[in-house]
Amino acid sequence: MEGEQLWIRRLLDVGRELVTELDQQKVLDRVLQTAREVTGAQYAALGILNEQRTELDQFLTAGVDEDTHRRIGDLPRGRGVLGVLIDIPEPLRLNDVGLHPSSYGFPAGHPVMRSFLGVPIKIRGEAWGNLYLTEKQDGDGFTEQDEEAAVILAAWAAVAINNARLYENSELRREEAETAIRGLQATRDVAVAIGGEISLEHVLELIVKRGRALIGARSLVIMLREAEDLVVRATAGHAQATPAHRLPIGESTSGQVLERGQPERITDVSARLRIAPAQFGVEDSHTALLVPMVYRGHGVGVLAAFDRGEQGSEFTEDDEQTLRTFAASAATAVALAQSVQADRLRTSLAAADAERRHWARELHDETLQGLGGLQVLLSSALRRDEPEHSRNAMREAVEHIRREISNLRSIITELRPAALDELGLGTAIEALLERHREQSGIEVEGALDLPGQPRADARLADDLETTVYRLVQEALTNVAKHANASRVLVSVAEADGELLIEIRDDGSGFEPDRASDGFGLAGMRERVGLAGGTLRIDSGEQGTLLSTRLPVRRAQDAEAQLSGHEQAAS
Repeated sequence: MEGEQLWIRRLLDVGRELVTELDQQKVLDRVLQTAREVTGAQYAALGILNEQRTELDQFLTAGVDEDTHRRIGDLPRGRGVLGVLIDIPEPLRLNDVGLHPSSYGFPAGHPVMRSFLGVPIKIRGEAWGNLYLTEKQDGDGFTEQDEEAAVILAAWAAVAINNARLYENSELRREEAETAIRGLQATRDVAVAIGGEISLEHVLELIVKRGRALIGARSLVIMLREAEDLVVRATAGHAQATPAHRLPIGESTSGQVLERGQPERITDVSARLRIAPAQFGVEDSHTALLVPMVYRGHGVGVLAAFDRGEQGSEFTEDDEQTLRTFAASAATAVALAQSVQADRLRTSLAAADAERRHWARELHDETLQGLGGLQVLLSSALRRDEPEHSRNAMREAVEHIRREISNLRSIITELRPAALDELGLGTAIEALLERHREQSGIEVEGALDLPGQPRADARLADDLETTVYRLVQEALTNVAKHANASRVLVSVAEADGELLIEIRDDGSGFEPDRASDGFGLAGMRERVGLAGGTLRIDSGEQGTLLSTRLPVRRAQDAEAQLSGHEQAAS
């Protein structure tokens, strides 16, 4: 009776241990070990059925050493007596397995096995596999108590295996969910970058950092297509590629990936990658994942990831799919950033051309014609050789020179007013308003909350002062030329770290979104955008209001930042 209680307690202890174990392989190993202990079997095996439940897909053993395994050869697939339990999933106990009608016998080198006990393992009522026990160690056959213990153990095993499978599935789904969330977050960040129209360099930096974290790569390199080359533009992780390093598309594996538009996983970088990894700035890499970036059917570039995790393991199919999905968003971001960059360049070139045409007209219509008239006057005086006529001509020449000096001063002031450098933004704008009062005949009012001549440590950055001055100057010029206004109010003030600029007129208004051959509004938007600000135009029959907000930057801060960049570069 005491032995039976110990036997029951042992099975209960084993059951508690099994159902708390969540690693399926450990559960199976523990089942085999415990089955031998409680039944006295020398050998134990677990046969796991295939999906069709027609034969054994896996065969795990305990008590058989490696040498014996090699001598036996191929593992059983479920023929003979083992197949009986597949066809009839009920306990089977035999004193001599070789005497059973279905016995096939044993292959050469197989250990001697006579006594046999087999019980099915059913999970949720369906056969999952079988527990096989052979060669009772005391020489006698297996008993009813052994069979009962094996049946109980098989039931515990079914519960434990089911728990482990559920846990593994839940962990897999959790990992998939985390990967999906990381992918969505990375895609969201790229989408935000697109919406913000930030610089191409910032977009590329965002892509390589998010992409590397997304698949756990040690290094990630982004290469963009330029003519017949791929050019390294950004790196993350351990990569230290030389900026703008070029790889020929026709002679590189990355180029093949771009041309085919299909990803490639590389398990041996040294054998498959046609260009040494060092040219990517990646030393001692072993595996790689190359994914094309395609936008509207056009290959934009390639994402090249090297070595998964710190151990440099191979990239998986899931990694490939994840990075491929991310690359689609990245390609869109890059294409749009390149488009914005190209538009800004075209706008800047147009601005420069417009400025050159404007000043060419000014110099031709004013200075050049004035100098031509002066030349004619003096030439005429020289030919006549009359003292009185020469004196009158010289007096006229002096007056011509005075007017041209005045014209040149006006042009110089338009290009870069001296008051802006010498006296500050407030004084320069006041002088600008006064000139427009005199020249346009429009009532110009100013509400300037800016110091006339600020302290050196309070001066705004030079480029910001120029932006504000040019914005007010262009707005007043547009009002004078096109608005048919009688009154204009200019307000410039600094508040809460921003410069607030408003120019309001009582003119006839216009449609701000209508395309125009002129450069005025495009130039304003370009200047404000480069300064990191916002510009809004409201126009109608009541007049026009131009509103701008610009972040404040001080001259001393800009100089300190420039100095820091120079030191970092040296």
